[in-house]
Amino acid sequence: MAAAGHRLRTALTGGPMSVRGFRLLLAGQLSSTVGDYCYAVALPWLILSGDGGPVLLGTVLACYGIPRVVTIPLGGVVADRIGGRRVMLMTDLVRAAAVGTLAVLASAGTPTLGQLAPIAVVLGACSGMFIPASYTLLPALLRKEDLGRGNALSTMVNQVGGLLGPTAGGALVAAFDAGPALTVDAASFLVSALVLSRIRSGADAPEADGPEAAGETPVHKVSFPELLRHGRLLHVVLVVALVCNLAFNGTIEVALPELAHQGMGATGYGILLTCLSLGGLAGSLVAARSRPVESPAYLFAALAVVMGIALGAVPYAGGLPGAAVCVCVYALASGWQNIVAVTMLQVWAPSALIGRVMSLVMLAVMGTFPVSVAVAGFGVRHLGAAPFFPVAGGAIALTVLGALTQRVFREHRADTEYAPPVPAPAGAPDAAGPGPGVPAARSTHAGQDNSQESQR
Repeated sequence: MAAAGHRLRTALTGGPMSVRGFRLLLAGQLSSTVGDYCYAVALPWLILSGDGGPVLLGTVLACYGIPRVVTIPLGGVVADRIGGRRVMLMTDLVRAAAVGTLAVLASAGTPTLGQLAPIAVVLGACSGMFIPASYTLLPALLRKEDLGRGNALSTMVNQVGGLLGPTAGGALVAAFDAGPALTVDAASFLVSALVLSRIRSGADAPEADGPEAAGETPVHKVSFPELLRHGRLLHVVLVVALVCNLAFNGTIEVALPELAHQGMGATGYGILLTCLSLGGLAGSLVAARSRPVESPAYLFAALAVVMGIALGAVPYAGGLPGAAVCVCVYALASGWQNIVAVTMLQVWAPSALIGRVMSLVMLAVMGTFPVSVAVAGFGVRHLGAAPFFPVAGGAIALTVLGALTQRVFREHRADTEYAPPVPAPAGAPDAAGPGPGVPAARSTHAGQDNSQESQR
């Protein structure tokens, strides 16, 4: 018991948790996530309780979803220009006002499309701006060696909020109708904004504190077009994200409910979704407790193989109990893998370009959703649900294993940052330097300066 207590105290006071700004960030995330799920319960209930029905609900969700995707690239650019914390703070304040307005409208009856659509557009646009900005804050708060645990703890807080929020939202809607649940969501954005206003990070430091101001040799500033041309690691990750999410989304959103509908019932489907959430939480916990690996690509690939096998076995594992275990194993490996990928990119990308890099990755993740579910809907209708699982699992595993054939991915090290290609001296053989488009590795071992450390 004493040893367990010591480990708990160490986890709560050491590493990322020793940083006050990180602790504040977790508190704001928990508040905001619980509020988001209250909104997720209240909005459909509000609309479906009136005369609009599913058509109005679908229209309002489209008004939210389209601006969210469109503004993700803009969010990355603005976050890199003015700092991710400022973007998050401003979008939280705007969302608090928008949801507060919706709560007032809900108290007077069911809002019309003319009232709901503009609010949904504002919320979607703010969400799109917020997403890439949120990935820039941890690198500005934490040391690079703490980023893996920090990402894992941050993800765990969001997942805990995802478990608590729907229950709280459902209870509020059942007891008081949609208005109070929406008010809670608006208040959660205000709490998040207050927390963000109290966080200070390296991103807020003036540019004069950099190496040039100190009289050091100026560091070459990498432009985003240059990174897009020469950042082979980013190319590989984008392809993996596109293929894996194309395979995953349709399988989980279409094939899984159809499989459950055929023989497991609504209760069984609910159990599978719960296992998906609990597995993701377990994956974040494992990532938080695991030591950083020197070669993240091999861990990434091993987790992809586990994901592929577990997902492919879902229809053939012996009914609901076996399917629940497979879904849980898949979610655990996927949650761990996501943290590995995010941390790898946060360390690799130049600090001034993290927002734009993550906006591209988020576009790859979210942009495949409409295509994936449409293809799955057509395929499930003609082939049945079961074949989709081994196909999707095989696609995920083979795509990541294929990524290992790329040297820039296979030989990537956890402490490697992007550096521009080094041109070979005149007359030197081609083998003297990196190949075309392959960035030179720049290590960030202790004692070496880098842009993030110099800002703190």
